Amino acid sequence: QVQLVESGGGLVEAGGSLRLSCAASTRTFSSLSGGWFRQAPGKERQFVAAISRSGGSTNYADSVKGRFTISRDNTRNTVYLQMDSLKPEDTAVYYCNAVGAGNVALFVSWGPGTQVTVSS
Repeated sequence: QVQLVESGGGLVEAGGSLRLSCAASTRTFSSLSGGWFRQAPGKERQFVAAISRSGGSTNYADSVKGRFTISRDNTRNTVYLQMDSLKPEDTAVYYCNAVGAGNVALFVSWGPGTQVTVSS
């Protein structure tokens, strides 16, 4: 079973930046598309961004296009999310997972997530 551990969250002012990391315990993750999801208080978890296995293709939720950049390093079994021009509405717990068709999470088990809080 692949274990995922997210890190890099924190408290930042609006307009600031953060870089999240997701480390997978096995190379299985590197053979799949990877992605980020987020869950704000009282809301369902939603798709944020995904990157293909090779890293050559990415897609983003409309709400983060132009502000967030997803990347990956398959030698480290790690996926990153660079978040710039952060807004208060980006406040959420961020999770990573493998991603399938329709931007659906593939792994049943989720990591602990990392909290991102953006103050206005």
